[in-house]
Amino acid sequence: MVTIEFSWLPEADQDLGLPVYATAGAAGADLRANLAPDVRNAGIEIAPGARALVPTGLRMAIPAGYEVQLRPRSGLALKHGITLPNSPGTIDSDYRGPLGVIVMNAGSEPFHIAHGDRIAQMIVAPVLMANFTVVEDLDDTARGAGGFGSTGKG
Repeated sequence: MVTIEFSWLPEADQDLGLPVYATAGAAGADLRANLAPDVRNAGIEIAPGARALVPTGLRMAIPAGYEVQLRPRSGLALKHGITLPNSPGTIDSDYRGPLGVIVMNAGSEPFHIAHGDRIAQMIVAPVLMANFTVVEDLDDTARGAGGFGSTGKG
């Protein structure tokens, strides 16, 4: 098991706690909206088609050789069209700034985010580094250069 270290931003509401896995089998830990004191009561309203950077009140240190991926919560996506436009968002192991989540409303109604709402999930994943090289030709495969839809319907 890998350890992710967190620190609170000065204005953060620490009572919201750190990300947590909702069940023993959950792959993603829930992240909560940790809004600035001046908007905690009002929350954030995201219009259809709009997006917002939602703060979590956290900074983190990810060990070398790992990344954190941010992903949408399936219930918010299905019920309200709430997604993360850069999903999965990658947080690199050398980033130490504030952890914010870009949330987009792909639904047809305005969506309200209240202080403390679960807004995304984070996945901790190992990272493999690759060597890149140029060759004269690539090996042949059964698929070849077939692209979008080349292996059947859809």
